[in-house]
Amino acid sequence: MFDKVFYVYIVTNKRNGTLYIGSTDDLGQRMELHIAEVFDGFSKKYKLKSLVWFEEFETREEALLREKRMKAWDRDWKLELVEKFNPFWIDINKSPVWPLPDKDLFPELYETVMSHRLR
Repeated sequence: MFDKVFYVYIVTNKRNGTLYIGSTDDLGQRMELHIAEVFDGFSKKYKLKSLVWFEEFETREEALLREKRMKAWDRDWKLELVEKFNPFWIDINKSPVWPLPDKDLFPELYETVMSHRLR
């Protein structure tokens, strides 16, 4: 049987732009909802459609606790978290692979991934 995975994630509209922190048990589906602007609210208002950070958890409770704590963080801390995880601000949802492949071993794939950097 497969174990369920829970996610906390950050979406944005551009590099160093407005940030939204959320949690879900289906990150792919949640990104489709952000992109389609299905729900009225903060992420729709600011057109937050680019996934730049995520973290996996074994339980919904762990994910919700992390989300709640992160939402209380200072903006600079959130930006630092993204920078450490994703220094080029790749839109992970659009990228064909994640994490970033080795530039020397897979130069074409590396360039394809890099083409999804946010500006």
